[in-house]
Amino acid sequence: MKISTKGRYGLRAMLDLALYSSGSHVSLFNIADRQRISVNYLEQVFSLLRKAGLVRSVKGAQGGYTLADKPSAIRVGTILRILEGDLSVIDEDSENAEIENNALQSCIKQCVWDRINESIDAVIDSITLQDLIDEYKGSESHPMFYI
Repeated sequence: MKISTKGRYGLRAMLDLALYSSGSHVSLFNIADRQRISVNYLEQVFSLLRKAGLVRSVKGAQGGYTLADKPSAIRVGTILRILEGDLSVIDEDSENAEIENNALQSCIKQCVWDRINESIDAVIDSITLQDLIDEYKGSESHPMFYI
């Protein structure tokens, strides 16, 4: 499994929105500028996030986007699944078709692929946008100095 640009940029943009919205709307232009992401690309990403109900949009001069829920209620796994689709390490459909008559492949699927998928799901579903906000703000207050 490899997270695409859409997933990486989308997660960055959602964290940016969570950090900078504070009750007001944030324009995609501002997110794009801070994150150095194309506005056109963000429009595509936010269209998916809006359809899934993770963000709300308001049109007009004072418009923009806000989170549809508290950052503590939005999980990284939800964002990534909306933007990436299935996060399995192998193509489940083709693997299931091959496994039907092959005990060896079935063993590998249960002992390796399924366990990797469960681990990935456990990690991404345990992290919320609030966790990322807290981590970001914590790292911001303790600058690292190198000599």
